[in-house]
Amino acid sequence: MDVLYFAWVRERIGVPKEKIDTVPATVMALVDELRSREARYEAAFADLSALRVAVDQELSDFDAPLDGAREVAFFPPMTGG
Repeated sequence: MDVLYFAWVRERIGVPKEKIDTVPATVMALVDELRSREARYEAAFADLSALRVAVDQELSDFDAPLDGAREVAFFPPMTGG
């Protein structure tokens, strides 16, 4: 599964995209897996209320299932203008 990071999430983690070999059951399980990797992931996912997530390019919740997902993207909330 591809995991994409945008804006300050990408800056904190240090890469725009990576491939994850495991397939966690939910987005939250993926976040927990990433947080356990190292401090830069913990910093990026410290405040989930400041993040949005999309699964296969559709806005989702952190409890969304990942069964069959090909892509998960994390990004800050977007503002209109």
